[in-house]
Amino acid sequence: MTDVTTAVCPGSFDPITLGHLDVVRRARAVVGDVVLGVARNAAKAPLLDVGERVSLARAALDGAGLGDVRVAVVPGLLVDFCRDVGAGVVVKGLRGGADFDAELPMALMNRHLSGLETVFVAGDADLAHVASSLVKDVARHGGPVDDLVPPGVGDAVRAALARRAAAGQQDDAQHDDAQQDEPRTEGDRA
Repeated sequence: MTDVTTAVCPGSFDPITLGHLDVVRRARAVVGDVVLGVARNAAKAPLLDVGERVSLARAALDGAGLGDVRVAVVPGLLVDFCRDVGAGVVVKGLRGGADFDAELPMALMNRHLSGLETVFVAGDADLAHVASSLVKDVARHGGPVDDLVPPGVGDAVRAALARRAAAGQQDDAQHDDAQQDEPRTEGDRA
């Protein structure tokens, strides 16, 4: 049975940011019970493994006075996860039009699959520039990120980047940059 007093705030949270916490706060103001669903994105290799993301999310929520928010891994389809936790609605934050363009097809598919509705909330305008991908990019280049993420998250991101560098692994952004630097055809090599 689904309950409209229970909402899921899904995301990869790689890493969790202050913008994510803002969305959770806004969801808590509307519904009685919120579950933070840590999802896997098959299209990307995460910087932080799912266990790290869950631990960082739990610590961030506790530190933000949101300790009653549950954290769980989304093992498959979001609609199945919502059914399993008894959630009747998905809450997603929007920073701008690009977020809406990315989120709307997923919301429509979730509705198509199960009737599950998605509620979009406008995020804090002061955090509109904060995105997990930008946090990782700034940290990758040695820039400061601690004012964009909950306490401890910046250290975890820097440590994960250092582990990748020591192992000689590229993350998604470095791989994309390397691909752009390579010639695309034999004619481009001249």
